[in-house]
Amino acid sequence: MCRSRQHIPMRSICEQRWISIVAFVVIASSSAPLLAACPYTSIFSFGDSFADTGNLYLSSHPPTHHCFFPPYGETYFHRVTGRCSDGRLIIDFIAESLGLPLVKPYFGIKKFGGWSVEEGANFAVIGATALDFSFFEERGISIPTNYSLTMQLNWFKELLPALCNSSTDCHEVVGNSLFLMGEIGGNDFNYPFFLQRSVAEVKTYVPYVIRAITSAVNELIGLGARTLIVPGNLPLGCSINYLTIYETMDKNQYDQYGCLKWLNEFAEYYNQKLQSELDRLRGLHSHANIIYADYYNATLPLYHNTTMFGFTNLKTCCGMGGPYNYNAAADCGDPGAIACDDPSKHIGWDSVHFTEAAYRIIAEGLIKGPYCLPQFNTFCLMNIRYGYFNS
Repeated sequence: MCRSRQHIPMRSICEQRWISIVAFVVIASSSAPLLAACPYTSIFSFGDSFADTGNLYLSSHPPTHHCFFPPYGETYFHRVTGRCSDGRLIIDFIAESLGLPLVKPYFGIKKFGGWSVEEGANFAVIGATALDFSFFEERGISIPTNYSLTMQLNWFKELLPALCNSSTDCHEVVGNSLFLMGEIGGNDFNYPFFLQRSVAEVKTYVPYVIRAITSAVNELIGLGARTLIVPGNLPLGCSINYLTIYETMDKNQYDQYGCLKWLNEFAEYYNQKLQSELDRLRGLHSHANIIYADYYNATLPLYHNTTMFGFTNLKTCCGMGGPYNYNAAADCGDPGAIACDDPSKHIGWDSVHFTEAAYRIIAEGLIKGPYCLPQFNTFCLMNIRYGYFNS
């Protein structure tokens, strides 16, 4: 949802914010022609496991992460791809809806070649953080990877010579690309919360995380980026991992849907701070389309109206034991963990990640509105007019 501190209705804010972005969206009342050319020639993505399409998988020797073993990938790809789901992710649905190829992982491009600019590149890595490894090391927090947003941005800059031959050419290629900035930053909070660090401590990390993300946005705009989607955090209090770690008999800790209130309140706190900073950036870069993607409110309805979306309960599809079909000793992909017969009936695939069915609904909310984008150019979204999200 597109919110402001003045609590102006969402629709009016979205219309005011995007009325000038004729090349990007078509407001329902707009007279802009429907046959305008799609402005995006490719997608470049940064982030963590919610966007990784195979980078950690291709860079691990041998692959050891639980996402790298069956039944991951069973629904759509029918094989393991390095995605932490049974099928496609949000980035896959965005690419398909734009009529673009699925975005290749950077390490796949390096390893196999055969890459063209039109395919874009995905730099997201499972477990990645917005902040560098040293930030957590100084605070006594061990993290399993050093694939920070800074490192991912450096990979993009290393790829630039393959994109273009001159500075002018680069600005044109980069300017015609869609940049998906995450989701990134969630792990910066997950790692300390998994160790049960206090909310007061983790809140002190928020300005650093936002600064890392907005610095990357600034740098990409300097390189010619014109359209950047910056996702907020998800409803952490509904995550099976957290519901297991922080399980309590105190009913007041939970909302009426079974989610932990204090963790969702933290996610909302972070998202509000991020939106405020993005508002500031828009004032500095009036020529750029800096888009806030409200992952929080795009996801929350799945928990609030579970049966309406065809889901059964909060239990994960793939796991073993416990009230949510999860325990840390047998995560999905580990020996002993099994997947449900029909993942489309579940929101959660494993303890952290969603099923393809859930990602499809979240992506639809982002692409078709209202979280917080107005309707995309209908010509550009060639697959949606044929009932793409209903297939």
